Amino acid sequence: MPDSKPFTACVMQIVPELETGGVEQTTVDVAEAVVRAGGRSIVVSKGGRLEGRLLKGGSTVIKLPVHSKNPFVQWKNVKALKDLIRKEGVDIVHVRSRAPAMAAFAAAKACGVRSVSTYAGIYNAKSPLKRWYNSQMTKGDMVIANSEFTRDHILKTYDILPEHVIAIPRGIDLKRFDPEAFDVNRIMTLEEKWGITPDDRIRFLLAARLTRWKGQALIILAAAKLRAQGIDNFLVLMAGDDQGRSEYTQSLLKAIDENNLNDHVKLVGHCADMPSAYAMSHYALAPSIEPEAFGRTAVEPQAMHRPPLASAHGATVETVIPGETGWLVKPGDVDAWADAMKTATELAEETRFAMGEAGRARVKAHFSLDVMCDRTLDVYRALLILASGRFKA
Repeated sequence: MPDSKPFTACVMQIVPELETGGVEQTTVDVAEAVVRAGGRSIVVSKGGRLEGRLLKGGSTVIKLPVHSKNPFVQWKNVKALKDLIRKEGVDIVHVRSRAPAMAAFAAAKACGVRSVSTYAGIYNAKSPLKRWYNSQMTKGDMVIANSEFTRDHILKTYDILPEHVIAIPRGIDLKRFDPEAFDVNRIMTLEEKWGITPDDRIRFLLAARLTRWKGQALIILAAAKLRAQGIDNFLVLMAGDDQGRSEYTQSLLKAIDENNLNDHVKLVGHCADMPSAYAMSHYALAPSIEPEAFGRTAVEPQAMHRPPLASAHGATVETVIPGETGWLVKPGDVDAWADAMKTATELAEETRFAMGEAGRARVKAHFSLDVMCDRTLDVYRALLILASGRFKA
């Protein structure tokens, strides 16, 4: 259940844009939680398609060019944010991206209000300048990491006290990802769109944008090994677009053709209806070559009673219990992935169902939207106590 403790503060979240994405969605989720708890929610951004949902949920949306990295624009943003904080009586500033961090924290400090950031990725830092840029996300009073893996990275990388960094995993909407609420018509529509003929094969869903580090090429090679072993009762559905990386897409299609996998591996494009996509599958694949900071594609399927096969690194080791809610597989190892997929295809139906139920229960306990929002509101409350002067920061 959502947190019932009263919350009357004004929270201003700052995010570069409001298009689709994990950072943007979490911004909306927390904004709605603030309003439900009795507080005021302001979101500052350059705008985007999620504005309507924010407004409908009771938030105020203010457009500023906080996405810009231009120093002159950043300087102007400091003044604009200071004016906004004072005018609206903002109590807490929550920064959700590196681009607006410097201006936002400077404005918060100038106005004497508490600030927090959410560190939601393992940012690349190949140069001192880039490392300094990334470090701006740690300049507030608190840092929220989206996993213990991310928290450990922050503590190893930056000079920051451990008590100023808290791990709050990203939350999954259990009402949206509900295995009991599937719609047969939506599933049939999706199957028709993807050109899938209903059959008895085991379906694996790999939901990720088409980019090398997400591991699509690895799974094609693993699928080829399964075929070489005479295993044919499987279908791999790769849902995601390439966002302009057409060369990689062509390389995947070529690999599928060269390995005679056209009837076993399909690139189906972007999918807006992920609950139906999971509902029509038996398992999920999350074969990232590089560690995931959180990895929702290993958590969402568990919410839908679908055990994931996920790479054994990054935050995924926090979200999947091997043999109980899914499998953890050696990253980048084609043989290991082929073996894991073979095990999944041979698993008894009742065992798969039991794993699915265990996965749903674990997500509900640790990775639900309510848990994430409640813990975030608790961070806000702690910051308000610091601001009250009852305790020293």
